[in-house]
Amino acid sequence: MNLTIEQLAQMIDHTELKPNASQDRIRQLCQEALQNNFAAVCINPVHVKYVSELLKGSSVKVCCVVGFPLGANVSEIKAKEAEIAVSHGAQEIDMVLNIGALLEQNYDYVMNDIHHVVMASGSASVKVILETGYLSDEDIRKACLIAKEAGADFVKTSTGFGPRGASVHDVEVMYETIGTEMKIKAAGGIRTYEDALEMIKAGADRLGASAGIAILSGFPQ
Repeated sequence: MNLTIEQLAQMIDHTELKPNASQDRIRQLCQEALQNNFAAVCINPVHVKYVSELLKGSSVKVCCVVGFPLGANVSEIKAKEAEIAVSHGAQEIDMVLNIGALLEQNYDYVMNDIHHVVMASGSASVKVILETGYLSDEDIRKACLIAKEAGADFVKTSTGFGPRGASVHDVEVMYETIGTEMKIKAAGGIRTYEDALEMIKAGADRLGASAGIAILSGFPQ
């Protein structure tokens, strides 16, 4: 795969979602993203306004999680969370779908839940986190099709707080289902250049990682 280090950086959402993340850590995250020209900084809602100021005028996007990490809030709350995040400067929204509803095959609920967030997000891109560690291949396929029909832009593997992170197989199933009709974000447990390359080869367009700098440092010289 002919991938430059600059192209790889542009596929990484530099991420800090730990509950104990300080403002100093968030500032450092933004500085690293600017230095390496990552695609986005992915943070919790409370940090969006601060991050949007730090990244103002740059090409690095502000990405905010919604309904995170459980996906178990009511749709109206998720939508309001997205609306506020966008008003604070978020350009991308990573929402967790309702995992329980999906597993119960309550597909109308899952569809409406995603659609609420898509509508509230306006021009911001919406990525739907499936939390694949809880799902069968068939569940993953169904979730991808629902997310596409609901108007989302990406499907994403994991929160990083579930039973496991992304697997190459997850990404392959997602790509087999939606091809290039949506984009795919692999997240959770991607720590090295080799991990990143495997996900990209499987079909990932974007990588969510707190180890973005380590990934780039492994790029062949």
